Amino acid sequence: MTSMLKEQPDLSHLTDQYELTEHELEWTLRAVMNTHKAGEDIWIFGYGSLMWRPDFPFIDRQPARVHGFHRAFCVYSHVYRGTRERPGLVLGLDNGGSCSGVAYRVAAGEAEAAVNYLIQREMVTRVYMPRWVTARIGAGAVRALTYTAAHNHIQYAGHLSEADTLRFILQGHGLSGPNTEYLNNTVDHLLELGISDKPLLRLRNLAVGLQPG
Repeated sequence: MTSMLKEQPDLSHLTDQYELTEHELEWTLRAVMNTHKAGEDIWIFGYGSLMWRPDFPFIDRQPARVHGFHRAFCVYSHVYRGTRERPGLVLGLDNGGSCSGVAYRVAAGEAEAAVNYLIQREMVTRVYMPRWVTARIGAGAVRALTYTAAHNHIQYAGHLSEADTLRFILQGHGLSGPNTEYLNNTVDHLLELGISDKPLLRLRNLAVGLQPG
């Protein structure tokens, strides 16, 4: 598994684009599938909305932990939870630390369709980049596909202060609804998994106290 993990998708076609053409999205799909062994099931690691809304068929679902990346509100949302004029803020996997989430096992016959769906969903713009990571499940580990934040994209927010994070979350509203709903869903599903993400819990408590009414 170690040698395979070192082989990441060739994303050299993704440079400084804000959003991607259908051709570029197809190249991305091929790049991911070229680094996955044909005929094998695929694991997908979710740390945000994928935990409660995967929307692809899977045959197993397990709590998992990834090292080397942490969950953070580091991505400005211009579509699902905000707009370019009034951005919201959503989660990304950023460098350092570790992250607990959910790993989904997708049958080999459904692997390419699931990856294509996720590329269409996560890569509305280029701020999320597909990457293979090691996901720890119990005493074992699997090679899993996930999406990390692209530091060279205009939507990458970096490390914001708590006050700025709250401001964007409270103002955000996009195609999927209010940004506060996204925060609530994330915290609720983490708690269901027995994961206490203290920074997110604090953000939700502060957001509740600042919302009108």
